Amino acid sequence: MSIAIQTRFAGALLDTDEPVPEGLTSWNGPRPERRFRVYRNNVAVGLIGALASRFPMAEKIVGEEFFAAMAHEFIRLHPPRSPLLLNYGDEFADFVETFEPAESVGYLPDVIRLEAARGRAYHAADAAPLDTSAFASLPAERLPSLTFTLHPSASIVRSRHPAVTIWAMNVGEMTLTPIEDWAGEDALIVRPQMTVLVQRLPPGGAAFLQALADGAELGTAMELATEEADDFDLSANLAGALHAGAITAIS
Repeated sequence: MSIAIQTRFAGALLDTDEPVPEGLTSWNGPRPERRFRVYRNNVAVGLIGALASRFPMAEKIVGEEFFAAMAHEFIRLHPPRSPLLLNYGDEFADFVETFEPAESVGYLPDVIRLEAARGRAYHAADAAPLDTSAFASLPAERLPSLTFTLHPSASIVRSRHPAVTIWAMNVGEMTLTPIEDWAGEDALIVRPQMTVLVQRLPPGGAAFLQALADGAELGTAMELATEEADDFDLSANLAGALHAGAITAIS
């Protein structure tokens, strides 16, 4: 099969508006249109299924039919670049953010980002979390200059919406009820052992952990967090990160 035919074949495979590419033949006759349509449908169903597997709560929120239509449009615009579909859909949240039919579900992209972070955490490298007693022998004057290594699976998702609560309600970790305080929520996602944890961060927590992840010293990270949240609590945030297993080393 020539490169030109391959290009037409790939374009028509993911876009139902494209005609069957010329130059195709099949073993059971000179007209392969029906076989191509079946193959095209199977490819679309497979890719939609791959996205639904990565983002099950997003599918639950909008329903299977709406999710399938949204995913089909994403597939048309963002076909897979690799036969390995483990990370297929990394751009899905950004796509949904501009997908007009989903405009009324403004929190959906952040739920998708949270689910994507959970998937990455699940497949991240293993590492031993730092023991919570690691600070016991450190002189107080050294604390501001400490730097931290975060767990390979750790990531932070920030949202203007209560995305953590919405995700937790749909996954069954919280009772599904109306959300009265519609405020933004940030999440720490980490897999210190076998289970991926999603932990809602307190005020300033996302800025604090992101600064540590970027290599900032503890004192600088605390200042950045305090600039964002006047009520930032260093002890509570540091203890929360340690208990979650998000820190693996201190320098």
